[in-house]
Order: sequence, then C-alpha cells, then structure tokens
Amino acid sequence: MSFLFQIINSSFPLGSYNYSEGLEFFIECTRQDHSLTTFQEWLQRELTYGSIRLDTQVMLIIVRAIAADDWTQLRYWNTWLNGTRETKELRQQSIQMGNSLLKLLGDLDENKRPQLGACREQIGKSCHYAIAFGIAIALWDIEPHQAVLGYLHSWLNNLVSAGVKLIPLGQTQGQRIIYQLQPLIIETAETLVTQKEMDLYACTWGLSLASMNHETQYTRLFRS
Repeated sequence: MSFLFQIINSSFPLGSYNYSEGLEFFIECTRQDHSLTTFQEWLQRELTYGSIRLDTQVMLIIVRAIAADDWTQLRYWNTWLNGTRETKELRQQSIQMGNSLLKLLGDLDENKRPQLGACREQIGKSCHYAIAFGIAIALWDIEPHQAVLGYLHSWLNNLVSAGVKLIPLGQTQGQRIIYQLQPLIIETAETLVTQKEMDLYACTWGLSLASMNHETQYTRLFRS
C-alpha cells in the first residue's frame, strides 16, 4: 500500500506536471466567463464520460492479465490505447509517462527487473501510462480497488494543479475542488472495478478538440 502512495505522489518524477490534457486551451477560450464552477464541471465531465475511465479500465485489465500469466494482453491493449489518443500530444504524454514509470520501477527494485523485462518484450519500446501502472499494481500486489482510487486521485490532482496555475486559482480553492469531487471519485472507482471489457466507453470530443487546438495557442505553459 505504501508503494501505491509513492507512485501516485506528485513528487514521483514522471513529468505529469508538464501536461494539462487540453485544459490550457479550454481555459483560454473561457477566460472571460471562467469560474471555479466551469472548471469543476470540466473535471466532473471527464470523470463521468472521459478517457480517464478507459485508461483506468485498461489498467485493471492488465492487472488481471498478469495474474493469469496472459502476457499477450499487454501488447494488445497497449496498441489499443494508441487508437484512443486523438492527438499526437495526448499520445506522447501517455507514452512518455509510461516509459518513465517502467524505467523507474526497475531502478527502484532490481529484483523485479526480470518480470519488468518480460513485460517490455511484449509491449515494445512505447508503453502507455495505464499499461505501466497496471504492471506496477500487479507486480507489487496492490489491491485493485485501492489502485483505482489512487490512479484517479493522481489524475485529478495533476489537472487541479494545472488549473491553479492557469486560471489562476488559490491553493485552497484547488483543494476545495478536490474535496468536493471526492464522492464522484469513489463512485467512479466502484463502477470501474466491476465493469467488463464490453462496457468500455468514453465521450471525449471536448478534450479532443481542446488538444487539437493547443498547438495553435500563442503562448503555452504545458505540452498538451
């Protein structure tokens, strides 16, 4: 459990602070009418319908696949995730964080390197973050429901941190948003741990459009 706290901590060097996942363009477009409410609504919609749900479910699939010694699933779902990234920036974010996590896992525990190497052989050079996180959960034997809560909290904290810089928000206001979204985090986690592969879905056209327009912004603080 303590290892889960370590890998979801903002100080864990994965580079997540470099990304806003389209939030930077969204805030620029709504600058005149922006408020805490519109920012929180964006986060609520992403938790309810967004690609974070797909990533979390794939992470759980990887945990089950490794437990069943079905290593071919790693390659399949890593390739599948490529198709869920509508823009180059979102794909690069996921792969950069995934590769960084796999490397760090090997650096932290040399006893796990043979298993991590076997995973890498199946995946190839580009590993999505959800895949790498699932590998960590499986190899370190972390309880899946707790892993989902940690994964969602890590995602939410990163975007709130971006919002604090971009809107800007005070630190207390940012923490208030995280606190108010706690019930939705818990509800989402309970739903995702029981869903089947056939229930995979997301509606992310808003995120996709924001990410597509990110590269055209006059100034940018983030990579996505």
